[in-house]
Amino acid sequence: MNKKVNVGLVQLSCSSNVKDNFEKNVQGIREAAAKGAQIICLQELFGSLYFCDVEDYDNFKLAESIPGPATDAFQALAKELGVVIIASLFEKRAEGLYHNTTAVIDADGSYLGKYRKMHIPDDPGYYEKFYFTPGDLGYKVFKTKFATVGVLICWDQWYPEAARITSLMGADILFYPTAIGWADHQTEEVNTDQYNAWQTIQRSHSVANGTPVVSVNRTGVEAGMQFWGGSFVSNAQGRVLYQAPHLTEEIHVQEIDMSQTDYYRTHWPFLRDRRIDSYAPIQKRFIDGE
Repeated sequence: MNKKVNVGLVQLSCSSNVKDNFEKNVQGIREAAAKGAQIICLQELFGSLYFCDVEDYDNFKLAESIPGPATDAFQALAKELGVVIIASLFEKRAEGLYHNTTAVIDADGSYLGKYRKMHIPDDPGYYEKFYFTPGDLGYKVFKTKFATVGVLICWDQWYPEAARITSLMGADILFYPTAIGWADHQTEEVNTDQYNAWQTIQRSHSVANGTPVVSVNRTGVEAGMQFWGGSFVSNAQGRVLYQAPHLTEEIHVQEIDMSQTDYYRTHWPFLRDRRIDSYAPIQKRFIDGE
């Protein structure tokens, strides 16, 4: 396997027009491919405005089956361009049963499978528990033409356990489609602290696992929320190789050297020194005192 791979980040704003959003992201994929991208990741729930800012039953109409119309279109596009596509979609699994799901399409157009978001938030402006059932497929890796990719989604970013397990499954790169932003009433200091925390926790996954991270966030203003963009790539030791602007759209292609993983894991042998015999307490919600 070639140890170097070009990853494409498609950071866009969204509108209420689902068809326009889809075509805009198709053009983003085409632009990234023209720049040399081999694996292209779209932002979380790219097909619409971030509807989880309200609890509205009408929003369930946005969901579709996976595989379904979107994956069919992406399979044809991936085959045409010879690229891997990582696409975050609102999945209708059955009547009344929905997931926040990412589908992975290989460079020959084959559908490799899907990952269902495991950690579901419920906060002001992020009422995802109203819409999404927690994932039940477990953590997933996908063996694509160019690399074995691990896919996690947005709120999963804050959980080192998810990154660890996905890395232990053999992921060469961790991808995080994301939709996160600043509320319009927040101060600049709060905004800066939030972004820094968001990036730092993901860079820490690179450090702890010796695994590059690619995080793709949306931008644009939606219902009192400034989605903060800032999509980025960190290498296997957590160094930021690229960071997108906050307030503008961006299509970027970044080369990742996957051979660094062996180097950093050899020189900083965290996996070697894990005390797996001592970790059983992590399965408890909280370790109460006697």
